[in-house]
Amino acid sequence: MPAADLKAALKANTAHAEASAIRLHRAISWLARSEQETDDPDARFIFLWIALNAAYAKQFGFERVERENLQSFINVLVQADAEGSLKQAVFKQFSGPIRVLIDNKYVFDGFWKALRDHDASDRWKTEFSTANMRAMQAVMANQTGVVLSIVFDRLYVLRNQLVHGGATWNSQVNRQQISDGANILGTLVPLIIALMIAHPELDFGEILYPPIAAL
Repeated sequence: MPAADLKAALKANTAHAEASAIRLHRAISWLARSEQETDDPDARFIFLWIALNAAYAKQFGFERVERENLQSFINVLVQADAEGSLKQAVFKQFSGPIRVLIDNKYVFDGFWKALRDHDASDRWKTEFSTANMRAMQAVMANQTGVVLSIVFDRLYVLRNQLVHGGATWNSQVNRQQISDGANILGTLVPLIIALMIAHPELDFGEILYPPIAAL
């Protein structure tokens, strides 16, 4: 669903509390900006991640806290998704960009941690293999939340590489994961926003940086 349609849907749903409406308005604005980036997957990924962040963020802090917030947010939406839109998107894409992303060691946090710690034990390979097997088992068991948790864990590593300057813009060495990451977010973020619009009863907490009237 394009940003313009989501904006119209939000305007039509008057049941949202002010904080929820602002959260969604911000997310839709960044989604709309991402739609302009048809030839720059780096920029598209970043704008899509900002849209996702606008939708779920409660507080900034340690990386673990932010990852836990995102995981909790996704779990709530999966439970609310009675029509299975997230499930359909995940399993439709699993044999394509999602599977490729999960199989890519360069978006696996354990790989980079082993590199930073000069850990030559290859323990990360076991963890990587276990995580990938868990993803396959989750697909077989139709566990959408588990698959999404692994997908977003990989996307979070990719997000860090871009946002923290750990990658070169338009670099040829990471085109596959950037392209796949942007395509996955381009599918999931509009679905997430649509679910939030359709369920105004869900409480995602206070927004970061509420608007302040000019003095």
